[in-house]
Order: sequence, then C-alpha cells, then structure tokens
Amino acid sequence: MKKPGRAFSFYGEDYESGIERIREEDRIYIQGFAVVEKAMLHSSYANEKHLPKYECNERLEFLGDAVLELIMSDYLFKTYKDEPEGKLTKMRASLVCEPTLAFCAKDLALGDYLLLSKGEDLTGGRERDSILSDAFEAVIGAVYLDQGFDEARKFVETYLLQDVDEKVLFYDAKTSLQELVQSFSKQPLTYELIKEEGPDHQKTFTVEARLGEKVIGTGTGRSKKSAEQTAAYEAMKHKDGILR
Repeated sequence: MKKPGRAFSFYGEDYESGIERIREEDRIYIQGFAVVEKAMLHSSYANEKHLPKYECNERLEFLGDAVLELIMSDYLFKTYKDEPEGKLTKMRASLVCEPTLAFCAKDLALGDYLLLSKGEDLTGGRERDSILSDAFEAVIGAVYLDQGFDEARKFVETYLLQDVDEKVLFYDAKTSLQELVQSFSKQPLTYELIKEEGPDHQKTFTVEARLGEKVIGTGTGRSKKSAEQTAAYEAMKHKDGILR
C-alpha cells in the first residue's frame, strides 16, 4: 500500500499496523486495505497522480454520508422518545456537522493517513476540518461496504455517539448564548479577535466573547468563526457565572 508523501508514524506505527490496531482494539473490521486506502485518498492526490476521479474518496464519502444519516436518525428516534421532529432534526445536524466530524477524525488521527497532494499537504490539509470530516464519512462508507450496516453502526457509536449533549451544546453555542444574554441583559454580546498567529496558510485565531466589557469566554480555532464558536461554548459551560 502506498503511504502519504511525508514520512510519519501513527501512534508509532506504520500505515498498515495502525489500521490493524484500530481494527483489533475497537473491533471494527475492515478486511480489505484497498478500500481503507481509497477512503484516505483525497481528490488533490488523485489529480496530482493523474488518477481517475472515481479513485478518490468522494464516492465513499457520498455513501458514508447516507449511512451516517440513517444511523443518527435511528439513534435519536429511539433515544429521545419525547422530543418533537424539529428538535431531533436540530440534534442530528449538530452531530453530523463538519466541526463535529472533524473532531472525531482528529480523535482517530485520520489526518496522518490522508493521501494528499504536496500542495494540499504543505498548506495544512491534514488539519483542515472540511477534508477531515469528508474522510471520516468515507471511512464509514468503507466500513459499511466491507462489513455491513452493523459494523458501520459500531464505528459510529464508538467514535461519534459519545458526549452527545456536549456536541449539541457546542453546535448551538452561539445561538444559545445569544438567547441567554437577551433573556436577562441589554448589554451587547460581541466577539473580539485578540490574537492572530502563524503563517497565512496555517493561522490560529483567539477570540473573546464579551458581554459589554466583561469577558465571558475565550476560544481558539483555525478560523475566526471556529474561534467564536469555541468562545461561545466556553461561555455556555459557565453560564451560571454570566447570570450573576
């Protein structure tokens, strides 16, 4: 199997050994390494190597997205029996959104396995949420193709259906914080950029959420939007202090 362009190890392991470890420890079996490699093969790599478009992970991502939606819908329907359709839809959106899936991909260190073009690699593609979330869905598609729906469900339960309430809170953080502030205060809620670090292709932003002049949350992210989301999430986690 081809390895990504740069030398690296994943938890001190080579490409095949890392996948084997995941299979053994988490009982998620993908027998064919070819389908795993395709799940990691980004379109930029296919273009650089002059491979057919269908060799990249986009088809597996398409399949994984559909499988994921069914798994999540089934889980939410059976778990939250008293919630209306609108609430279930909102919860599902929070669990399958790009930041959530990218977080799960980082938990698996999928970025280390991505087959990217040299340019994409050099500009931070291994840490880019859009690429990571797509790869996570592609892996779901690969598990489904190789082992069927039950194993795909196990994969999602292992890596995504943990801390569901926290994931929902993070997704809704800015809206929830705005609603909370409006319920008791006339002071403006603002987000102030306080720090910007790193080269243009790999910047890190730090943002403060402020109620009037009071700092109520601080967040860091690869974009201003993600930093604001994190700041709002931190504020909501300590909302009792805001209400005082």
